[in-house]
Amino acid sequence: MNDGVFVGLDLGTSSMKGAVVGADGALLASASAAYPTQRPAPGRAEQDPDDWWLAVRHVVGALRAEVSADRWDGIGLSGMVPTLVTAGADGEPVGPAITWEDDRAESHGERFRNDAGPDHLYARTGQWVDGRYLLPMFRWLEEHDAARAGATGALRSAKDEIFRHLTGEEATDPSTATGFGCYQLSGRWDQDAAGDAAAMLPEVRPSSFSADLLPPEAALLGLPAGLPVVLGAADSVAGAFGLGAVKPGDRASLWGTSTVLLGIAEEPTPDPDHRYLITPLASGDGWGLEMDLVSTGSAFAWLSGLFGWKREDELMEAASRSVPGAAGLTFLPYVGFGEQGALWDPALRGSLHGLTTQHTREDIARALVEGILLEFRRCAEVLDALGADGEVLTSGGPSQSPLFREALANAMGATCATSPLGPYASAYGAAMLARTAAGASDAEITARPEVVRTEPGDVEAWNELAERHDTLLAAVRT
Repeated sequence: MNDGVFVGLDLGTSSMKGAVVGADGALLASASAAYPTQRPAPGRAEQDPDDWWLAVRHVVGALRAEVSADRWDGIGLSGMVPTLVTAGADGEPVGPAITWEDDRAESHGERFRNDAGPDHLYARTGQWVDGRYLLPMFRWLEEHDAARAGATGALRSAKDEIFRHLTGEEATDPSTATGFGCYQLSGRWDQDAAGDAAAMLPEVRPSSFSADLLPPEAALLGLPAGLPVVLGAADSVAGAFGLGAVKPGDRASLWGTSTVLLGIAEEPTPDPDHRYLITPLASGDGWGLEMDLVSTGSAFAWLSGLFGWKREDELMEAASRSVPGAAGLTFLPYVGFGEQGALWDPALRGSLHGLTTQHTREDIARALVEGILLEFRRCAEVLDALGADGEVLTSGGPSQSPLFREALANAMGATCATSPLGPYASAYGAAMLARTAAGASDAEITARPEVVRTEPGDVEAWNELAERHDTLLAAVRT
């Protein structure tokens, strides 16, 4: 071991993010590289795995420029879940990756659930499987793209494609395996649910599993051959670890294209209303009770594009010029083709109610922010009832905005601690997982959060907004 420097690479929905962490836990360097999402039809979302590899090269080059590669002791990985990569007999991807934003396979997800027995499948896997999961998506390919399905010999998640590219090893970790739709809480694939696709599933290894960086990839990246690459975890799990949410009762929130709220529990207790997913943690101890809001960062980007704001913080600045309650506007923020969170309803769509000629762009921005926070509040209330009611450790997206931090705390009625790691929490967590896997001495997470507490009067105002929001939601569903 050199001097305890580890690197994390996080394959997100819109960009690769990298972080270098020092022996004392300090963030020494960070870098990112974006890649495009192709949307060939409404509800479709595809990416080219070659673009991911180009982003890896860019990010690694930028990190090497800040911290010499001869100091690196290992690389840890993190990535979005679920995103489907189909691989051929030569191990290379066949066709574009289909990301979690894609809703083409909803009917196949419903059929998959019903065939297994929805409650029975949820009790076994901790997942309320829909069309975004990898097995239903592959069933869609079998029906609509027989040539691609026939050429497929292996199914991978996005992060595991990077691991395979770097090391030549086919493997997935438990938290990423949940995205296939047939990984049991007992730690095995559900062969009955997988059916004839069972032979295509990767071996499940611990998050700490590592393999050596292959010489050709090492040369291309400017890294030493044989550098350990650690399999790592899903972005939600790695991010929670990076923020320091590791004991029962802790809560972590990772804001990005979508947003995850994850509470830590001792036992994998299913919810009768399947309002949360159950995710294995990277440490192997405890479980994550996870809710994923589909339309958060993606909704911010969409509205910013409509109104010509070049950066999402411009949207927050605009929202700050409106008033609480958005001058009577209510925005149901389900613009990402349905919602998961605590609602889990793929049929939901966005709705803006109360609009008049007196309203401004600022009011619409405020209404969107409030709508997203009210869905976040709904998720937090579920975790509160389960005992995961500690302060919320949050990072990324608009959480860097003072207005948003205050609104988040008051909407939830809880103390929030915002990490300065920003969008790099999962990359930082992946680096810390690599550090743990290497047996390095413990290091404190040095990125100390800014704590925001609630204001009682503001909490009451958010209670009124929640009632207005849910009244509209009930009317739209009816």
